[in-house]
Amino acid sequence: MYTRSKIKKKRKWLRVFLFVFSIIIIGAGIYAYNLYTDVASAVDNMHSPISRKTSEKREVQVQFKNQDPLSFLLVGVDERDGDAGRTDSMLVMTVNPKKKSTEIVSIPRDTRTKIINKEEPSESFTSKINHAYAYGGIEMSINTVENFLNIPIDYYVEINMQGFKDIVDSVGGIDVNNKIAFELDGITLAEGEQTLNGEQALQYARMRKQDPKGDFGRQERQREVISKVIDKGVSLSSLANHNKILNALQNNIKTNLTFNDMLDIQSEYKPATETIEKVEIQGENKRTDAWYFLVDDEERQALSDKLREHLDLQSEPIKESNNN
Repeated sequence: MYTRSKIKKKRKWLRVFLFVFSIIIIGAGIYAYNLYTDVASAVDNMHSPISRKTSEKREVQVQFKNQDPLSFLLVGVDERDGDAGRTDSMLVMTVNPKKKSTEIVSIPRDTRTKIINKEEPSESFTSKINHAYAYGGIEMSINTVENFLNIPIDYYVEINMQGFKDIVDSVGGIDVNNKIAFELDGITLAEGEQTLNGEQALQYARMRKQDPKGDFGRQERQREVISKVIDKGVSLSSLANHNKILNALQNNIKTNLTFNDMLDIQSEYKPATETIEKVEIQGENKRTDAWYFLVDDEERQALSDKLREHLDLQSEPIKESNNN
């Protein structure tokens, strides 16, 4: 079964929502910097709609004014020259302002699951969940996650991990306390407190093979890096660099959220930040034709039931996996 830990913190909206990377920084720009026009222009450049307006797993579209529970898929994509890219990190977040809570699930990149091809269903196949992006971009990733968890995904936020270093540099670097000395792609980081530039922060967030916790340790560092960037981004010292920050964001983030959507979410969904619950998926690393993170159907069902309840949806049986 999944494990969970509840964290209750009395923080303002812009600082407590550590996991909604683009929404928070954009919200910080709107309300802390009062640079409405510049932020609106940047968000317009980030806006990248998908073919559907409503998930097939919903009967009606979410209404912000009604404070309907909603869900996000947050992905970090590793894109390189000559490569379509793969999701380097994947978070699913469900937000329920009436229950005054947010639930966040980290999906390991090596999770074995069915990759869903909606255009050609017969061509769906089983592989690592991060391969969905390589074969069909963000829409195939959304469809695959919906099938894996059996929940609707309403909105997505995608960040280019290669460009993430530009975002870190735009806020003047971040301070971390590195627990593990390591070398990765020519970057060497010592153990202890230090200030990281963009390239160093990128490797700090990507390293996993030298971490005893593996992918889970990397997910912790990714959340740390994001929170540190947010702290720097909303500080008064960043005011003079707002154009640099917004430029880095609009060049490296895509979302189907509009500027008005973000304003409505900031206005209507504040109560959801009172309790943030991290949910970890239980499974095992096992080699078949390759190394996978295997999640059995009992765990998937329990996880689906929990998330659907948080979204005010009735429980439904999941489709069986092909992990055997």
